[in-house]
Amino acid sequence: MEQYTVCKGDTLDRIAASRGLSRTHIINANPWVGEQPYLVPGQIIFLPSSPRRRYVIQPGDSPERVSEAFHVREAALLEMNPGLSRDFFPEGRVLVLPHAEIGRIVHLEGEYGYRHLCHDVSRLSQSYPHISSGTIGESVLGKPIPYVKIGEGPKTIHVNASIHANEWITTPCIMHFIEEYALALKSCSRWNGYDPRQWFEQCTLWVVPMVNPDGVELVQEGVQPSNPYYELLTAWNGGRSDYRHWKANINGVDLGDQFPAHWEEEVQRRGKRSPGPRDYAGTSPLSEPEAEALAAFTVKTSPDAAVSLHSQGQEIYWNYRNYEPKESREWSRRLGQASGYRPVKLEGSDAGYKDWFIQEFRRPGFTVEIGLGKNPLPLEDFDNVALETGLVIAELMSI
Repeated sequence: MEQYTVCKGDTLDRIAASRGLSRTHIINANPWVGEQPYLVPGQIIFLPSSPRRRYVIQPGDSPERVSEAFHVREAALLEMNPGLSRDFFPEGRVLVLPHAEIGRIVHLEGEYGYRHLCHDVSRLSQSYPHISSGTIGESVLGKPIPYVKIGEGPKTIHVNASIHANEWITTPCIMHFIEEYALALKSCSRWNGYDPRQWFEQCTLWVVPMVNPDGVELVQEGVQPSNPYYELLTAWNGGRSDYRHWKANINGVDLGDQFPAHWEEEVQRRGKRSPGPRDYAGTSPLSEPEAEALAAFTVKTSPDAAVSLHSQGQEIYWNYRNYEPKESREWSRRLGQASGYRPVKLEGSDAGYKDWFIQEFRRPGFTVEIGLGKNPLPLEDFDNVALETGLVIAELMSI
């Protein structure tokens, strides 16, 4: 057992991923941490040794074939198994497998948080000349809110994610697509049947991948008594120390109800008069810096179409009070056909980003509810929902 002192930003999943373990390994060695919603900085836990993966060589196997199956380098495989080679790889021999190599910048190491996003935005901008980045403003706690841009075409498309804190999986999903797009462009290859060169020439894609960084951090890491917001957040959360259900920003304002599209009616419908985990629309439209920055950035870039990514439900909302243009219904059908999601004509909802965009610009706007289950969606769903997210945006750029 290795003794480990928990640092700020640590979670069970992040520690497990960095050590080649699972949550269960750590909980079995430290039963008490399974009863805590979050780890506490300074807490000591014990980490078991990372178990090695093993594999029995099957008929017809080769080092190249096994390396490809387990996403490891052939040289690393042979180095870990002395005496074996391409010429000598006997059936029935037990192999010790090295750790799988991560070939992409955007990947999950436990929960994908603000620190991971900033790291990936920087690396993608450095690695791919077609990607540029900047910030649209700051969160309540002063975190710069990044944007990413790719493409040079006259048609402009806006995508935002993580307006709701516990829907943070939307962030790595859209970031994964950005990297896939850039990589396909660099290698002159197609992406799931689409031609990225056509996207680049015809479209400019603006992405704000994490609108609510303070809320995402709260959901993923909780809050400690040393935090100046501790007492307020505890009261707003009903005394609970678990924030995984939290949708709002750090002020307890639901950014999904912050936009000037029949805002007063949404306030009456929700009936929330004070800060909390969800549904409190604030004191006025765009009262929160995150919502204000997102609206200003949208006005500045004036996109031809917009998508706000949420989770969950596998649905696409495409209308708002008959302000939407006539093509919105057909576009939603195509997005649904590409992703397997269901287009839905939504009634009885106001003050959302999509609502405001359609009302303000009279252009196609969509709320896309990715994945299916309970928020936060489990990490195991990432590959599927990332592909589905990419297919929605790919089809929109291809219309």
